[in-house]
Amino acid sequence: MEKVCSMAKAIYAAFGRAWWWLRQVTGDSSYENYLRSAARRRGSACRTTKLGAQEFYLDQLRRRYSRPSRCC
Repeated sequence: MEKVCSMAKAIYAAFGRAWWWLRQVTGDSSYENYLRSAARRRGSACRTTKLGAQEFYLDQLRRRYSRPSRCC
């Protein structure tokens, strides 16, 4: 029984790492990454106000689509 529990824990941990990786790759966790980065910078001289989730999303869209596209 102990072997089954350790195997289940290993599968659960692997799933958690895969889920973290998928969220990082797809950009789903970008707001959480932004908040972590803002918390680290809080002690530095750069004191800016944190954006809310909606403001962050809109700023991301503005930055992405304000530049000309060179694809075509």
